[in-house]
Amino acid sequence: MTPKVWFITGASRGFGRVWTEAALERGDWVAATARDALVLDALVDRYGGRILPLDLDVRDRAAVRAAVWAAHERFGRLDVVVNNAGYALFGSVEDVTENEARAQLDTNFFGPLWVVQAALPILRAQRSGHIVQVSSIAGIASWPMLGLYHASKYALEGLSDSLAQEVVRFGIRVTILEPGPYRTDWRGKSAVWAVPSSPYAESAAPSSGYPPGDPISTVTPLMHIVDSPEPPLRAVFDDAVLSLLKTVYQDRIRAWEDWTVVGAQESAATQT
Repeated sequence: MTPKVWFITGASRGFGRVWTEAALERGDWVAATARDALVLDALVDRYGGRILPLDLDVRDRAAVRAAVWAAHERFGRLDVVVNNAGYALFGSVEDVTENEARAQLDTNFFGPLWVVQAALPILRAQRSGHIVQVSSIAGIASWPMLGLYHASKYALEGLSDSLAQEVVRFGIRVTILEPGPYRTDWRGKSAVWAVPSSPYAESAAPSSGYPPGDPISTVTPLMHIVDSPEPPLRAVFDDAVLSLLKTVYQDRIRAWEDWTVVGAQESAATQT
């Protein structure tokens, strides 16, 4: 198989680091971004010119464009664009500050938007490419104390679904990854915690109730997805998460069915 060229944001830790190493290990080329690209020095030492480390804050639209084009100039094309950079903002909807809310959306939603907008002219010219959007189970199901994080992932889901329909005619595919809990830095140093007011002071940090998985276990399914001639629009990596999502959608469908009928009956009664 011809080696692929990847552009991966948030490559310093978690999924981004694991996927960067996996792509390099199998012989691909990777433009890997991080806020401080020095953390990628060990990979440069090991893989040499097959990795291009790039300093990047995805909130900076001009910097995103420069990084994407630097990757294209270095490698000559882009095959897989992975929007992985992001973090979790914990706190009640009432307590989150304006700055915290805007920073969450700037990173988790606008960052991927800027990357997509920068990469699309290259992918359209190639008539090929695969955009992988790292959403979350939190883009489908919701828990308390994560409202702004959910908002960023729900927004990314809607954007990506529409994007997939817009670009398929150019030979470009889009996949939305919706992983559950993994042993990444999601609750670690990258997380931000809003200061709770007294009504929420004893509110517990949210949990899906599922034990976190090993990020390494996502490598094989991800590579299968990016190597597939017909990749999926959506993918989860865990049967337990899939079971939860089925329950979420069943509950929604039941509510729609129950209350749509009530609404229709009330409307008919008003008309008569």
